[in-house]
Amino acid sequence: MSAGRHRIRTNIHVASVVAAVGVLVVAAGGYFGYRQLAAPGCSGSIELAVAVAAELAPAVDVAATEWEKAGAAVDGTCVEVSVTASEPVGVAATVAAKHGAVLPGVSQVSGAAVSPDVWVPDSSAWLLRLKSGGASEFNPGNGASIAHSPVVVGVPEPIASQLGWPEQEFTWSALVSQVNNVEPLKAGTVNPTQDAAGLSGLLALSAAAAAGEGGQAATVGALRALSTSSADRRQDLFAKFPTSSDPTTMAQSLGAAALSEEDLLSYNAGKPAVPLAALYPKPTATPLDYPYAVLPGIGSVKASAARMLFDVLTTVGFKDRLASLSLRAPDGTWGAGFSAPEGAPSPAADGGKVDPLTVERAVSSWSIATQSGRMLCVIDVSGSMRESVASANGASRQQVTLEAAGRGLDLFDDSWQIGLWEFSTNLGSGRDYRRLVEIGPLSSQRSELEAALAQIQPTRGDTGLFDTVLAAYETVQEDWEQGQVNSIVLFTDGKNDDDNGISQQQLIAELERVKDPERPVQVVLIGIGADVSKTELESITKVTGGGSFITEDPTKIGDIFLKAIALRETDS
Repeated sequence: MSAGRHRIRTNIHVASVVAAVGVLVVAAGGYFGYRQLAAPGCSGSIELAVAVAAELAPAVDVAATEWEKAGAAVDGTCVEVSVTASEPVGVAATVAAKHGAVLPGVSQVSGAAVSPDVWVPDSSAWLLRLKSGGASEFNPGNGASIAHSPVVVGVPEPIASQLGWPEQEFTWSALVSQVNNVEPLKAGTVNPTQDAAGLSGLLALSAAAAAGEGGQAATVGALRALSTSSADRRQDLFAKFPTSSDPTTMAQSLGAAALSEEDLLSYNAGKPAVPLAALYPKPTATPLDYPYAVLPGIGSVKASAARMLFDVLTTVGFKDRLASLSLRAPDGTWGAGFSAPEGAPSPAADGGKVDPLTVERAVSSWSIATQSGRMLCVIDVSGSMRESVASANGASRQQVTLEAAGRGLDLFDDSWQIGLWEFSTNLGSGRDYRRLVEIGPLSSQRSELEAALAQIQPTRGDTGLFDTVLAAYETVQEDWEQGQVNSIVLFTDGKNDDDNGISQQQLIAELERVKDPERPVQVVLIGIGADVSKTELESITKVTGGGSFITEDPTKIGDIFLKAIALRETDS
């Protein structure tokens, strides 16, 4: 039996290296050893690659080492385990590339990147996002939790004391009030599209805001408040907390952020000048649950080895290993040596599961609220838009579409430039479209856009889709701006039926002629109802870039609109 060989590299945050993934298991941090420890009597080797969230990786690595020393084998074949400390966003990007998924806020990587055999991210939310992002055949095995860390709100102790900590019980609704106050609590987050604790906090805060007074406005306010002190990396967020307790520093520094309990304990272990208090607001936020996901396609022999390793990671002794890393057991209790924050519940309350649609809405809303762009919104006003929608209490397709556009407009901040057209056939001057508001900054024309949306009414015309798409494309391209997402978002409930307009073949030929790789314009087409031609829409976006989204249920177009905008990539 040969000695284990351990090599540890400095952890590297994935956001800066995701684009370079493609040669190893994942684009991430420290490598915790590739061992060749053979049990007496076994031969050959089964190489099991395990990617684990960085904070949990040391415990998994030690447990795997001991298992190998004790005789890890499947049917007489030795098991060799490589444990890689991996940022979950990096593995998610790799798996997404393999399964054709697109995740808002997560950079795409080469399809050649190799995914691990077993993945233990910090949250099941990553698995949900991959499924809802288009990885329809992504069905990992097991998925049971092997560790637990509640999501808390970290607040500098002097500020927490002013809020009534540790005696006061906190709620997310109260936190919304503090964030949206005239003299707001300065709250921040790690980018929730790339961080599970940030996402959990965003979900809890958004739910509280939506349920309270103000609804949509309170939710948007909370999103924008968080975005002003957001960071892509945890260490960058930690740097925003106060480094001194003097009043000026406290006032200028971060006052609250959603963190995992383990993050907070690790931060305080560094003996900062101003420690963080852990608040556990009600209702309990979805915790980090560290699912043990056996990825599909690894074969029956590796799957057997993976099952055996899982058993090793669910023993009583493993609970104490977790405690030494400031992590809890799956049931929310902690083992020997765990240094609990003041007021920490044991066992931790279960924050429940979130559904994929809720997660998708949250990450899409965040992506829109924190990016800027230049967009022309084009809305179908043909006669068929008068049809009522049974699932919307009899509202017409037009009303449902306008409501979705209006709610989306609320998410865009003043850095956006947005214009508005309507289209049908014969809307004047021989055109199938009418310019309602020219593309311009929301800072000066938000009220004009809101008024124009409110006045849109369906006509008795047909659907002049092809002429409108070409005119919209040329308009956005004409005043194209570097560094912005230059795009068109068009809503329609039908296929082109303008006999006096250009043909599909002519449209495609013109788009091919005028498109410019140096000035790309992304076209997002949102089809509503059964009369839309998927082939027709895809023939357009195949040339222009962007994407087409179709639903037979018009009540879903709001979610489709958010998703479509959030998935756009900035032009460079």
